Amino acid sequence: MVFFGCGIWLIGLGIYFMFLRPSFLPEDLRYMGATPSQMQSASPRFDNWVQLIFTVMGGFMTGAGLLTVLAARNLSRLHKKQTLILLALAGIMSVGTMSVTNFQIGSDFKWLLLLPSLLWATGLALVAASDG
Repeated sequence: MVFFGCGIWLIGLGIYFMFLRPSFLPEDLRYMGATPSQMQSASPRFDNWVQLIFTVMGGFMTGAGLLTVLAARNLSRLHKKQTLILLALAGIMSVGTMSVTNFQIGSDFKWLLLLPSLLWATGLALVAASDG
């Protein structure tokens, strides 16, 4: 159930990036040391470009979430070790990378965005400890 929840979260995050996330959050501008008008002057098409990037990222997040839901649904004793390895790698590459990056940029949400990584690690521990 934990991995099912993680997958649903990734799907939601992907949809947010694809359709709702603005080009710049206050922390983005703070990290770059720029104002929105400076960014617009320096690169007038940046907003359009970054929205395309966010659409691709969101699609990958949504796809990762769907695969995580599928893996959670199909966990079995027969393939438990391989499933755990793949889920661990998926967690490192998705929510782990997101958490580390948000600490690197000093995100306002870094502690909140650490929670999915902790939840993922909890899911791995619960599956590893389970009989099935």
